[in-house]
Amino acid sequence: MQTDKRLIDAAQRAGQHLADRDTPFIFDCWYVAGFSEDFDRTPRSRTVLGRSLVFYRTEAGEAVALSDRCVHRSFPLSRSRLDRDTIVCGYHGLRFDSRGQCIEVPSQAGNCPSGIGVRAYRLREQGPLIWIWMGDGEPAVDLPIGPWLGSEQWPGSNQYHYLPASYVSLHENLLDLTHLSFLHAGTFGTPDFAAAPYSLELDETKGNFKLVRTVSPTRLPRVWAEPLGLTGIESVRKTTSEFIAPSAHLVSGHFYALSDASNPPNTRIYTAHLPTPETATTTHYFIHHARNFATQDTHVTQFMHEQLSAAFIEDIEGLTALEKLVSMTPPSERFEISFSADRAAVAMRRWLKKTATGAKES
Repeated sequence: MQTDKRLIDAAQRAGQHLADRDTPFIFDCWYVAGFSEDFDRTPRSRTVLGRSLVFYRTEAGEAVALSDRCVHRSFPLSRSRLDRDTIVCGYHGLRFDSRGQCIEVPSQAGNCPSGIGVRAYRLREQGPLIWIWMGDGEPAVDLPIGPWLGSEQWPGSNQYHYLPASYVSLHENLLDLTHLSFLHAGTFGTPDFAAAPYSLELDETKGNFKLVRTVSPTRLPRVWAEPLGLTGIESVRKTTSEFIAPSAHLVSGHFYALSDASNPPNTRIYTAHLPTPETATTTHYFIHHARNFATQDTHVTQFMHEQLSAAFIEDIEGLTALEKLVSMTPPSERFEISFSADRAAVAMRRWLKKTATGAKES
């Protein structure tokens, strides 16, 4: 039996108002350009929001991001060399300073034309992350993720994955916690999670979307049960998933024994999911895990890192398969049927589409 054509038509009409792989990028936002160690004295290339960039550090340690294309004949500056704080094009030797200004043209000794340069992008370093502002407007004062990131009171670890899928799909995945019982059945999903009660906070004016799902009583997966000493104990699993910005999604967990429900301990686990679009269908997927307990225990850090990494690889494999299938489906045949549990994800995608296109509320 096929889906009723009237439902398909309605789904396609609704889909026109939702962000997808064809939606333009939102440039006025802080995105993660890379981890701090990605910036050193070797010029490195990375495509961010469809733009080719070159990264390096000055001798004083300042992170630099420039357009990767020399203005003369488009040679990649990432295939060039550093000379102190300047980058010298490997094709014809044009020299650019860390602000992107061309300060030397060897073929015109002593006569470097003014007003020639490549774009320099503004960066901010926060703990293990370096953020980049790709927009033309003045950068936002606040970064998407709060000061806990990089704090000694919140030890953690980093991950990077190359995701061959749209960042929109990743954000939806993170707001759609019903998939934990199925896609993550072998890692941190449990059968009782999909049908557990949840609450929503949806603000389409500010672009903030939060989902809180509570499972009680339950038995926690190893990734949280072992570090918290809750293996085999009837527990409460409270997970908050929050879309903060196009570049940032925070998942926080509060897990404790059911017997402590009246006075739960103040233990928290944070995972900052930080997608930076490379192209419309590829994403730089940065992740930072942190916790506020066992702060000196490196074994806990490594154990949680390995366990969570296995789960996020399941996401990557699933979203990659989804992207491939959608790309092979003719646009006229594409449609998505949404259910009540999709309210947060639908609201988020609607906001992304309106923000990216400047669309007015209909």
